[in-house]
Amino acid sequence: MLKVSQLDVGYGESMVLREIDLRIEPGTVVSLMGRNGVGKTTLLKSIVGLLKAKKGTIEFMGKDITALPPEMRARRGIGYVPQGRDIFPTLTVEENLLLGLETLPKAEWKNGIPEDIYDMFPVLKTMLHRKGGDLSGGQQQQLAIARALVGKPRLLLLDEPMEGIQPSIVLLIADVIKRIAAMKTVSILLVEHSLDLALECADYFYVIDKSSIVTQGDTRSFNEDAIKQYLVV
Repeated sequence: MLKVSQLDVGYGESMVLREIDLRIEPGTVVSLMGRNGVGKTTLLKSIVGLLKAKKGTIEFMGKDITALPPEMRARRGIGYVPQGRDIFPTLTVEENLLLGLETLPKAEWKNGIPEDIYDMFPVLKTMLHRKGGDLSGGQQQQLAIARALVGKPRLLLLDEPMEGIQPSIVLLIADVIKRIAAMKTVSILLVEHSLDLALECADYFYVIDKSSIVTQGDTRSFNEDAIKQYLVV
């Protein structure tokens, strides 16, 4: 589904990622781990088109999308929930969710917000007319993920969705990730600091350190010590 090959990305003359190779198969959850500042968010921004590759290619659904702008990648089925949620605080919950339809053909807009969104995030249905900025951090995170799912992505990028929220919402979001994974219709690339959560939710993992992928593998047969050496500060 997604194939990143020999990707170099940086800001100006400063290189953040070097020769990144990464694959995500259909219907799988892949965890991306590493210390702060090693380039995890940079990689996600490169995949969605917010940062341009200096070298290498990004293929999605068998097509080279390296040169496509972010809006075209979104329409092809790449959803993105950035770190910090990035909802629209002055819009209502319902208006935020309706914006998720923008990536779909206009013929599908009339169907509105799918009911299964409220099945995953019941609290949102009770708050449809509240401003996004009035929600708690955990509720805003649910809204951000729900908005991305409204657009029916084939690949969903989640940048630290559990960060700074209460334990009960962490469990809810983890359950949603597992539920999506069980349906095998959406692939997920998950950036997560908690090793236990990352491995619990994912089928496969990559670890970035010093600008490059340093280890990867199946979460069912991983060497915990080999991973922790790249996560502990």
